[in-house]
Amino acid sequence: MRIYNNVNAVNAQRNLSITGFALAKSIEKLSSGLRINRAADDAAGLSISEKLRAQVKGIAQAQRNAQDGISMIQTAEGALNEVHSMLQRMRELAVQAANDTLSTEDRAAINRELQSLQTEVDAIVGRTTFNGKQLLNGSLVTTVAAASNLNVGTVVTDGTDSGHITALNVAAARPGETYTFSYNSSTAALTLTRGSDNVSQTLTLSGGLAAGQSLQLNFAGLGVRLTLTTTGGFSNADAIGNSFDTRSITTASGGGSANMQVGPNATDFFNVQFQDTRINGGTEPRMTNVGVFIGFFQNSLSQTNADQVLAAQNLIGVVDTAIGYVNEVRSGLGAVQNRLEHAIANLGVAHENLLASESRIRDVDMAAEMVSFTRGQILQQAGIAVLAQANAIPQSVLQLLR
Repeated sequence: MRIYNNVNAVNAQRNLSITGFALAKSIEKLSSGLRINRAADDAAGLSISEKLRAQVKGIAQAQRNAQDGISMIQTAEGALNEVHSMLQRMRELAVQAANDTLSTEDRAAINRELQSLQTEVDAIVGRTTFNGKQLLNGSLVTTVAAASNLNVGTVVTDGTDSGHITALNVAAARPGETYTFSYNSSTAALTLTRGSDNVSQTLTLSGGLAAGQSLQLNFAGLGVRLTLTTTGGFSNADAIGNSFDTRSITTASGGGSANMQVGPNATDFFNVQFQDTRINGGTEPRMTNVGVFIGFFQNSLSQTNADQVLAAQNLIGVVDTAIGYVNEVRSGLGAVQNRLEHAIANLGVAHENLLASESRIRDVDMAAEMVSFTRGQILQQAGIAVLAQANAIPQSVLQLLR
């Protein structure tokens, strides 16, 4: 018998330590509700779980984005409903003014109401905003900024090879961004990168272009599309790529569409058109003609009765065209609202399924873990008892020393 090294006690203590460690992990899982609390618990599972969490959070935000988009559309559509009513009243007045039972004084009274109505149409357009953004004056579309490095007409060269930009469409791109080109000659890869978040898209070039030929470069994922037309020609793909390398496109806001980010990824978006509906100072002739012909009707009041009737009749046709335009705009907004509602429903299903997937990987099975915890408790209690007995064994040696 040995008393210097109590191997039995050391063995019992080692197993008790293992049991205590396992019990501590069970307590951590049960108290947190998570099977994976750190990478050491399941390295691969943690990686998958974090990716799923990014998607889940992105989808939840996309749902809120789509709901805000519906609110934005409803704001614009509500204003257009009133514009519609005023155009209908203008038409009614024009029909009344075309009737020869009225005197010049009667038509002057009609003119005053027409003037007031067109002023209020523009006032409503000016007041229709969402989060500070004007919706109906055509100021939302993305355009190429005046200070952009590349624009329509810009010449690009590589040595003696040259061409120029003949078309550049950034309507679907984000405003206020700088998109920079880079070229990898080993793979003939021309890459366009968005400055704010480094999201990029790559196109592979092949071959050169003869003089006068055109090449369309469509970076659809970033909303940028441009056409290059050669003047002196490009001898090969490298010449084309090098002519764009480090060049950039800068975007700005200014015309009629809004980006709806309705998914968790950079490419999950579409643009909603908010058209210009101003009568005075607008860009849509179907609306601005209303103001022009109301002016003609006002001028006719100092002319003959026949001129007044003709001006009123012409105004009827112009207002009809404006009503058709507003119908078109409202129909477009209504279609997009329906699209957003379906997108929200789909996002809800995706959110639920991804959340369930992430839960299966990361969340703890409380019943199974309670089994492990109970086993650990019993083993710990047994280990303490056995360690106490192992520590008592050397005391029997004292009997030999009596």
